[in-house]
Amino acid sequence: MTTTPANRIDRLFADRSRKRFIPFITVGDPTLEATFQLIQGMAEAGADLFELGIPYSDPLADGPTIQRASQRALKNGVSIKDALQLVTRLRDSGMEAGLVLFTYVNPVFQYGIERFFADLAASGADGVVIPDLPVEESGPAVAAAQKHGVHVISLVAPTSDARIQMIGEQATGFLYCVSSLGVTGARSELRSDLTDFLARVRESTNTPTAVGFGISTPEQVRTLAPHADAVIVGSAIVREIERYESELKDPATTGEAVGKIKNFVHQLTSALQ
Repeated sequence: MTTTPANRIDRLFADRSRKRFIPFITVGDPTLEATFQLIQGMAEAGADLFELGIPYSDPLADGPTIQRASQRALKNGVSIKDALQLVTRLRDSGMEAGLVLFTYVNPVFQYGIERFFADLAASGADGVVIPDLPVEESGPAVAAAQKHGVHVISLVAPTSDARIQMIGEQATGFLYCVSSLGVTGARSELRSDLTDFLARVRESTNTPTAVGFGISTPEQVRTLAPHADAVIVGSAIVREIERYESELKDPATTGEAVGKIKNFVHQLTSALQ
C-alpha cells in the first residue's frame, strides 16, 4: 500500500518509545545537488524526518547561521518550486523519511495558499512549518492542508503559556516545541525550566512533540530525548555545511564532505539510543 503524506508522519511516530531525530537544512545551500546528497547521507546516519528550509530574504525566526545559509541559497536562485522539485526527486529515489518544508507566510501567500498545498502534496512532502503564522490566523492554511492530506506543523514556545492547551489540541503531525526564546542558533546551555515546559506541552496534546531551537550537541540531545518524541537540530548542522561549503560545491569532493557531515549527524542520532 502506498504511504500517503497524511499517514507517513503518523507511522513515523507510531512507536512512541523510540525517539526520532529531525535535522534542519536550507534547500540549495550550497547547491541543490549537495542538499540532495546531504539528505540521503543523513538518512543513512539515522535521521527520521527532515525540516527543509526554503530560502527567504527576511527569515524572522532564524539566527545568523541559517540567515547566511539562506543568502547562499538565494544567490543560487533557489525558490519554492526548487524545494518542491527536490522533494519529488527524493521520493523518486526511494526516500521514506518524513519531509517537511519550512517557510514563512509571505512566500506562501505570494505562491497562493491553495496552489501551495496542492503542489506540496503532489511533491510527496508531509507538511510545512510556518513560524510566523499564528494559530489563530491559520484557518485557511489548515483547511487547504487538510484538503490535500498534509500537515501544518504548529509551534509552541515558553511564552505561549496561556495558549499551550489550545495549540496542543489543534496540533497535527507533530508539535514543534521551541526550546529557547529568540531566533534559531546553537546555544551552550538550555533553559533551566525547559523540561517543565515540555511536560506542560505533552499534557496538552496527544500529538507527538519535537523540541528544537538551540540544540547543538549530543549531550543536549541525550538530555532532552526523555522529554519529547523527537529532537530537532538545525544551526549546528548548517554550521557544518558552511564549514565544508567549498568541498560541497565541488563535484570531485562533494561525497567526502557529505561523509563528514554524515558522521557529525550520526553522533547526534546515536545520543538518542
